[in-house]
Amino acid sequence: MKRIWSLFSQWVTVLLALWFVVATLQPEWLRGTQASMAGMTLLQAPPAAGGSRPIGSLSAPAQKASPAVVSINTIKGKNNNPHGQDPWFRFFYGDQDEQNPAGLGSGVIVSPEGHILTNNHVIEDADDIEVVLSDGRKTMAKVIGTDPDTDLALLQIPLTNLPVIVLGQTQDMQVGDVVLAIGNPFGVGQTVTSGIVSALGRSQLGINTFENFIQTDAAINPGNSGGALVDVNGHLMGINTAIYSRSGGSMGIGFAIPISTAKQVMQDLLKNGKVIRGWIGVEPQDLSAELAESFKLPLVGPNALRSGVVISGVLQNGPAAKAGIRPGDVIMRVGTQPVGNVSDLLNQVANLTPGVPAELVIWRQQAQLSLRLTPAERPSPKRQAR
Repeated sequence: MKRIWSLFSQWVTVLLALWFVVATLQPEWLRGTQASMAGMTLLQAPPAAGGSRPIGSLSAPAQKASPAVVSINTIKGKNNNPHGQDPWFRFFYGDQDEQNPAGLGSGVIVSPEGHILTNNHVIEDADDIEVVLSDGRKTMAKVIGTDPDTDLALLQIPLTNLPVIVLGQTQDMQVGDVVLAIGNPFGVGQTVTSGIVSALGRSQLGINTFENFIQTDAAINPGNSGGALVDVNGHLMGINTAIYSRSGGSMGIGFAIPISTAKQVMQDLLKNGKVIRGWIGVEPQDLSAELAESFKLPLVGPNALRSGVVISGVLQNGPAAKAGIRPGDVIMRVGTQPVGNVSDLLNQVANLTPGVPAELVIWRQQAQLSLRLTPAERPSPKRQAR
């Protein structure tokens, strides 16, 4: 027993001696890393083991997606005045400012061939489009095609060894998912903000003709337009396009075009230089519960609801007029697809092939009718102020 106690005492004495030596000569070994500066001792955290990031860090998806997000600078043509060089005109009116107005936006590289997705309003009416990559390279871009109805545009740049973003699956996205918005707000340089998916399928906002927005509270500001909305894997889920704001800055309500929509638009732009959609020439109106009751529409679906879209106007000699559709008719189905609201009708008619007959089911005078209609190609939209 005495021998055990003697050994214990010796070990304790040795350990205390070691502790005293370390505390005197290398105290940072006991208290973490310290830095001495002008007689002041500072506590400093040790380097992360193996370069690991703190729990919850989003640096991995940001680093994966950011190289594929570009800045877009646009220059619009001079508004040349034919009298600008006339000395008498300059004498009376002074020198006219002929500086080219410039715009800033963002875009996303989606293919090794240099294709870039952005918003139509970013490059609309631009004579010169300059693309600046995250690695500092600059080049001029050409326009492959634009689609004002969805506010998308496809560009191409003549560079190689490009960083390309991975396209995500928007059908897997759910409200509450974490997302990052990457772009060039206010021209300050590439910026990453984070938030969650606040809502899906936002429509009837009056932003675009065809709307199916992802809503997010990730900060989106002017200059973010055309930038990337990515998930926690760094995959592209949408193209940032608009914000709700009373001040011009972010208020926590931003909208992005789903990549599923963008892929369909890209396919048509690459093939035809434009998006070809069906059109029937009607003015639709959502059906209120009171109108549905007054029309005595039948109850449909598992929830026994009345659905459809009432036609308030028909274009003379348009496809709908030729098929016999009249104001006051209620369109219930396009082909086999039920129509629930105006957005449904626009999308279903747009998916029809121009020149190929299609069936429409309508409700007229408390009776269901089936009409054969041949859609035309949707006319180019008129330019709207944004």
